[in-house]
Amino acid sequence: MYLIKQGGSLGTTGCVSYMFNRKGVIIVEKESTSMSEDDLMLLALDCGAEDFSSEEEYYEITTSPDDFGAVSEKMQESGLTFVEASVQMVPTTYVDLDEHGAEKMERLLERLDELDDVSEVFHNWNE
Repeated sequence: MYLIKQGGSLGTTGCVSYMFNRKGVIIVEKESTSMSEDDLMLLALDCGAEDFSSEEEYYEITTSPDDFGAVSEKMQESGLTFVEASVQMVPTTYVDLDEHGAEKMERLLERLDELDDVSEVFHNWNE
């Protein structure tokens, strides 16, 4: 019902799964660690991470879903704290929305978040 009210539609199971990869994602706030970017990257890769990226305020470490538990445990043992750490569906491509589309998407995400039957929502909207 919410999808239709927000101008969307429900596709068949798995119809957009090709647009996402299942990955472990670990977010470390830059201010929460005294490690240099290079040292943190080396630690992440030594622990088994697949990729490391530096954003404006945080570092993002990605792993395979199978390695997520071991990588996050080893990194926590090194004294790191995470803003977020979970296995997620990560988009392979992103879409940009105009102001009107972004407003509609925000409303839809808010409505979906209110539903008891919805536990996770993944999207490829470039916020």
